[in-house]
Amino acid sequence: MSVPKVHKQPKPNVVVVPQSPLGPAAIMPDTVPSQETAKIRERAYELYEGRGPKPGQDEQDWFRAEREILRRE
Repeated sequence: MSVPKVHKQPKPNVVVVPQSPLGPAAIMPDTVPSQETAKIRERAYELYEGRGPKPGQDEQDWFRAEREILRRE
């Protein structure tokens, strides 16, 4: 007995946006003037160094820095 071949259908590209416990979605760097982007980058690096330079939390550092800098403006 022969078993028919089953053709797998490709899965559609689905984008899942994770819910952030940090609050509203962050503004993407391209939409923030370059002066603010530089300040955010510097603050994110300060946060990185302050908690001990361990990789893996770069997005959290960026989002926190972004909130802090953009609230001041």
